[in-house]
Amino acid sequence: MNYRHAFHAGNFADVVKHVVLARVLAYLGRKDAAFRVIDTHAGAGLYDLTGDEARRTGEWEGGIGAVLRAPLAPAIRDLLGPWLDAVRAVNPAAADDEALARDLRHYPGSPLIAQALTRPQDRLLFCETQPGVRAALTESVGRDGRAKVLPTDAWQALHAYLPPRERRGLVLVDPPFEEAGEFHRMAQGLIEAHRRWSTGIFALWYPIKDVRAVDAFRRDIERAGIPKTLSIQFDLRTVRQADTMSGCGMIVVNPPFTLAEELRTILGALAPALSTDGTGRVRVGWLTPER
Repeated sequence: MNYRHAFHAGNFADVVKHVVLARVLAYLGRKDAAFRVIDTHAGAGLYDLTGDEARRTGEWEGGIGAVLRAPLAPAIRDLLGPWLDAVRAVNPAAADDEALARDLRHYPGSPLIAQALTRPQDRLLFCETQPGVRAALTESVGRDGRAKVLPTDAWQALHAYLPPRERRGLVLVDPPFEEAGEFHRMAQGLIEAHRRWSTGIFALWYPIKDVRAVDAFRRDIERAGIPKTLSIQFDLRTVRQADTMSGCGMIVVNPPFTLAEELRTILGALAPALSTDGTGRVRVGWLTPER
């Protein structure tokens, strides 16, 4: 399948991915020591929800739009706070959340969320191979001395920039799934990256469409025996629909100890708003536990 960020910005899959990203970064920020963020498929950084690509699909309405309209409990809003703060930051004209839900125009990609949720001592590395998208990303990131935008291929980046000087950090892997074999490349990339930096947090996003490919990918990760591997899967409906993207998942290696329970709480609360049949399905569990 072809999953280009601009057409799907702010959709249900972005919500799941960015909630995970924000919770991990919030946890890393609890300690003073610097950490590194590496985004291997960074995209443009900022997306205009009134632009041609986003308007063609309108998917954000069922994602960030649905979240902003949902009657969520204060405890859920608190957990979503870091992510929603990043959304508010790129929509400064919205005076309050009611106005934001009504007049939402821009949505931040993972680079801008990472920028918003890191400190002066942290460092960010964004990889993007498409020249036009990279130029947009460079503009979105702005003159941030903590951040570098590089034309490096994602899988080369995992070899070239690991381990980082910082002992702590996060690698986000979010391929567009344009080419055959992407699941296999992602599994092999994780295995090699973990060998180089066994203490890093790795978060890998994937679409659920070809269930056999997803199952094979998960088996590859299990067979690798990487300890402390958390699996997150979100289905748009109770029963998966063949030949359509019916959900998404993430693999998180070395997750914060709080993450599993936080995601059960958050995604369980968001499922009625994000799902297409009013229920959806959330599964958060260990693919491989701690040794």
